[in-house]
Amino acid sequence: MKPPRAALDALIEGRNADPFALLGPHEGPGGTFLRALVPGAEAVTAFDLSGTALGDLKSVDTRGLFEGAVDGPAQPVKYRARGHGAEWWITDPYSFGPVLGPLDDFLMGEGNHFRLYDKMGAHLIEHQGVAGVHFAVWAPNAERVAVVGDFNDWNPGRHVMRRRLDVGVWEIFIPDIGEGRAYKFAITGPHGAEQPMKADPFAFAAELRPKTASVTTAPPQHVWKDAPHREHWSKIDPRRVPISIYEVHAGSWDRDENGWYLSWDALADRLIPYVVEMGFTHIEFLPISEHPYDPSWGYQTTGLYAPSARFGDVEGFSRFVDGAHRAGVGVILDWVPAHFPTDAHGLSHFDGTALYEHEDPRQGFHPDWNTAIYNFGRREVSSFLVNNALFWPERYHIDGLRVDAVASMLYRDYSRKDGEWVPNEQGGRENWEAVEFLRQVNRQVYGQHPGVFTVAEESTAWPGVSAPAHDGGLGFGFKWNMGFMHDTLQYMAREPVHRRHHHGEILFGLHYAFDENFVLPLSHDEVVHGKGSLLTKMAGDDWQKFANLRAYYAFMWAYPGKKLLFMGQEFAQREEWSEDRPLDWHLRCSHAHEGVRSLVRDLNHLYRDTPALHARDCEREGFEWLVADDSAQSVFAWLRKAPGEKPVAVIANMTPVARAPYRLPLPHDGRWTEVLNSDATQYWGSGLGNMGGVDASDGAAWVTLPPLATVMLRFDG
Repeated sequence: MKPPRAALDALIEGRNADPFALLGPHEGPGGTFLRALVPGAEAVTAFDLSGTALGDLKSVDTRGLFEGAVDGPAQPVKYRARGHGAEWWITDPYSFGPVLGPLDDFLMGEGNHFRLYDKMGAHLIEHQGVAGVHFAVWAPNAERVAVVGDFNDWNPGRHVMRRRLDVGVWEIFIPDIGEGRAYKFAITGPHGAEQPMKADPFAFAAELRPKTASVTTAPPQHVWKDAPHREHWSKIDPRRVPISIYEVHAGSWDRDENGWYLSWDALADRLIPYVVEMGFTHIEFLPISEHPYDPSWGYQTTGLYAPSARFGDVEGFSRFVDGAHRAGVGVILDWVPAHFPTDAHGLSHFDGTALYEHEDPRQGFHPDWNTAIYNFGRREVSSFLVNNALFWPERYHIDGLRVDAVASMLYRDYSRKDGEWVPNEQGGRENWEAVEFLRQVNRQVYGQHPGVFTVAEESTAWPGVSAPAHDGGLGFGFKWNMGFMHDTLQYMAREPVHRRHHHGEILFGLHYAFDENFVLPLSHDEVVHGKGSLLTKMAGDDWQKFANLRAYYAFMWAYPGKKLLFMGQEFAQREEWSEDRPLDWHLRCSHAHEGVRSLVRDLNHLYRDTPALHARDCEREGFEWLVADDSAQSVFAWLRKAPGEKPVAVIANMTPVARAPYRLPLPHDGRWTEVLNSDATQYWGSGLGNMGGVDASDGAAWVTLPPLATVMLRFDG
């Protein structure tokens, strides 16, 4: 049947929403009929893929429309086009069948497709005997979707996609293009509203900002050599092993000689050996997925599946992670499902409707960050995010996900006044859709990737954040202990003479220290936005600030919970952190700063080598108070222990007054070796200590407590 003229005009002008119905080969009673749109051509001949001529097509419109009967069945074809003295070849994308199948449709419709990243986005494949790129995008409310890119002059009329009606996914296979091609989606929303060109939500790579296009990539090429590392972590309980995390912003840990970001390979050469020397077990990167705005630090991402182009090619990140694993260091990524930016090329009103977000700003807009909020109750949105959580351990072998701003997801009234939020069906403030989403993330991550753990940044008293999802918890492996951070930093900022009146700021945290599996976070959030560095938060003159900081670090490393320290704080960076510049590495020339770094290094190695300090980090049996009530002298002492291991006594003197002799109750008589003293001279301390250890008898020992210092004594019998 001859299409109506209006349909052909729409096709030529790029307005037709179903070009597959008109273009390409179509079998009928009279044989195979071909229709092709080849702008600029004056003559077109059709060939099969082997190069056999099938017939000439007739020009039926001077704007490049050709058609005619050809030999053979309907099959993929290519055209030899001639016009204006030139000749070129085109393989017809509209002669190829769909790539996605009914099982994909079924699983997508259910929200249970856990390999979406293998299907959606852009994939270099061979399809029906031809190499090219398959594109697929979810835009159920669009009237028309086209792929535009540097391969078709960004013309929305050239590659309009096929719509899969049941699931709202659009797809097309474009032959004869490969990796490194920039592309976006041109989407016509409801009622013909043209949308800003959109980056691919599933893109594996993107252009370097300020450009915003997605980039096609080849299938992963890296040959992994980290099997022993992954096997080790798959067989252990992370709660009972040492975890000491070095938090890093990849763009400002250091820079190259031109002030530009270090590539992943350069970071591997510098950062991994440094972390190994320092004794950290893991590197945790602030978000590295693609983001348009440097000062967002990656927390406002537009490319959840793409490592940022700031640091080189995507294979470089694979090499970094593999190198870290072979050096015995894990890699954790900050992951941000709590919100997304409203940049025009991103997810905001993706198909002309509130697709990924809520339409109602009381649910879909975040007042703190001026961003959109995912609609966690929509199964396709939840599936998109769950797949992303699975993608990073699958594609890049990462060891853990630290989930940002969990509290903002759990509560509908988070940072909102009365009338600015929508209650749940029970009239409450809990966001049960977000709760179920987080449980699903954790079920899938733990179920599909043994050895990978998740960490929640959650600042409220929501119960069971790190309890299993099947027991009613959220299913995270760990939770950041924000209360520890707040209370202890507040205490350390007080002048020592006043600390006796605030003894409870230290005691309080140990009432709930085992309610969750905690990570103790001294993170980037504590050293930005006018908060100063950790060193400048400490009370006293310069010597006392350093002594306080050393005492605090040793106190923290002996406190129950896993450890996290933001970069630069290990050598007592003086200036507040800025993403615009590298750390002040020149400070290592100072004995005071290098002393702090040496202490952190020694704390990490002691923590790793001493089971009493880590094996029961998350269990009450690993902690016992020795001195909790000496507020008059601001002294705290406790015992860290693990079954069958030598216990360690920890004593913190939080005043600049040395205490000697000080009677310390101890559970075992015999020799207690001093294994760490934050006041030692190698750390730029005063050198006061216990001459290698003390002897306990009748349930106590007389010890020397240096000023503003934490001492650790190991029972050696």
